[in-house]
Amino acid sequence: MGIIIRKALKEDCPRLLELVHELAEYEKAPNEVTVTLEHFTESGFGEKPIWWAYAACDDSSQQILGFALYYIRYSTWKGQRMYMEDIVVTESARGRGIGKLLLDKLIAEAKEKKLSGITWQVLEWNKPAINFYSKYEDVKFDDEWTNCTIEL
Repeated sequence: MGIIIRKALKEDCPRLLELVHELAEYEKAPNEVTVTLEHFTESGFGEKPIWWAYAACDDSSQQILGFALYYIRYSTWKGQRMYMEDIVVTESARGRGIGKLLLDKLIAEAKEKKLSGITWQVLEWNKPAINFYSKYEDVKFDDEWTNCTIEL
């Protein structure tokens, strides 16, 4: 079974949000996903999109098996950077190289846009994800910074 990586489309949003919920279950935070499908869709495909994504699809069924969602952030030290919000592969399709295809696509996109790098977060207990990212020679894990959030 082959995998096609393509830009996400507006009509993909219900499936992408399903995968977001699957990720939240895996991360032991199923009640933390509060975004509506309408807001999610508008944010990615409205008049002024603020996120973009690539979908990993089974080439025969066209079913979306995973996705990588990103936006552009600005660092006063480094300039424009890609922020990878999520990279998700449905549990039944893990271990087939789909995550690598998605991350490689983001790396290529960041290089094409001449961004200064890619930043993301990974939970410290998520050893499979940490092991996956560790395969990339240039990945640096930073234990110096603490995440901060203000909920509104």
